[in-house]
This record gives sequence, structure tokens and C-alpha cells, in this order.
Amino acid sequence: MTETTGDIRIKAASTPLGLFVYTLVYGGMTVLAGVLAFKQVQLYPTDLAVEAGIFAFLLLVVISSTIAQLYGEKLANRIVWWGFLPLLISALLMQLVLNLPASPEMVEGRPADLAAFEQVHATIWRVWAAGPAAYIVSLLLNVWIFSRLRGSDENTGTLSLMMRGAIASALSQAIDSVIFITLAFYGQFPIGNLLIGQVLAKVMLSIVLVPFLITGGVAFAKWLDGRKG
Repeated sequence: MTETTGDIRIKAASTPLGLFVYTLVYGGMTVLAGVLAFKQVQLYPTDLAVEAGIFAFLLLVVISSTIAQLYGEKLANRIVWWGFLPLLISALLMQLVLNLPASPEMVEGRPADLAAFEQVHATIWRVWAAGPAAYIVSLLLNVWIFSRLRGSDENTGTLSLMMRGAIASALSQAIDSVIFITLAFYGQFPIGNLLIGQVLAKVMLSIVLVPFLITGGVAFAKWLDGRKG
């Protein structure tokens, strides 16, 4: 039986608001994570440094885990895979913009701004390829670990949610660092110290931030959906 336009509209209207909002935010974070990654920030009061894209990436972890918690593992994996689409479109648009000639006004009046833009965004191909590879493996791993730790349907209390979120995020973030740094920089310089520092920093952030972010994320999605409890 062929699905009518009316049927499609009814299905679209019945999509939970929490799922709709989080899907929009997820797509934005896939793009923003790559932009923020160009700056390294210090994790006070330690000397550990981490690329700032981790903050957007942690939101990707929280959103994918929240979707798995409330709407199912299958849908969470689908969101992760489709997260490639805004990532791909943004990368293609960036290449288009980089290859288009700058306006004469910018070349003559703001040459420093033009040079800074091109220097930041004209990354080498290894870095460009490493990001999506690390993204898909680590996010799918996060959803898988989070869902496996859930066990029975009754294991859904706040403490369980916080612990599962932290463990899944810490492990997936460690794998993300290993994949990205190895693919992007192996052979160019010794990566041992950078790799250890990134893993420690991301695991620490996962343990400190994710339990509270995922608890708030689940509560917010339930509020948007009009759920109780």
C-alpha cells in the first residue's frame, strides 16, 4: 500500500519534540566540533591541553546516548550515521569557499583576515580524513557501550544513567583520540606525549562533565516530550 502525503505528514507531526530538537542540535555539533578543534585549551588547574572541539564532541556523545536511552539504540545509530551528511556538506562548502577568489576589497583592505581564514581552514588531507574516521568509530562505540551497560529495562535510575554515560564516553573518547592522532600525525612527529595527554584530558572531562550533562539531557528531552518521571 502506497504511503500518501497525508500519512507522511502525520508521521512527521508525531515525531517526539525531544528527538526533533536533539537531531537538529546534533547536526550542528558535528560541524562545530571541527571548527573548534583548531584551538587547544588548557584544563585548569592541570597542565593538560585538549583541542576545544571536545566540548562539541561531548555534546554529540550526550545526545547520542540520550537518544539511545529514550528512543532506542537503533535510532541512535542512525543519527550517528546521518551525522556524516552535515559534516560532508560543510567540508565541501569549505573547499568551495577556499577555492573561490577573494573579493578585491578583502585582498586589499583585510589581507591579514584572509590569510588567517585560509591558514586555519586549509588543513592537510590527513587531518581532514582523520576526523570523520574517529567520529564514526567513537560515536557508534559510545552508543553500543551505553546500551550494553543498560542491561535490563529496569536499570534506568539516575545513578545508573550517570555511570553508564561516563563509562561509555570515557572509553569512546579514548578510542577517538587514538584513531584521530594516529591517522592525522603519525610519522610527522613523535605522538606519544600528545596521545597520552589527549586521552587523559578527554577521559577526565568525560568523568567530570558527562554524568551531569546526560542526566540533564534526558530530563530536558522528557520535558520536551511531555513525559513524566
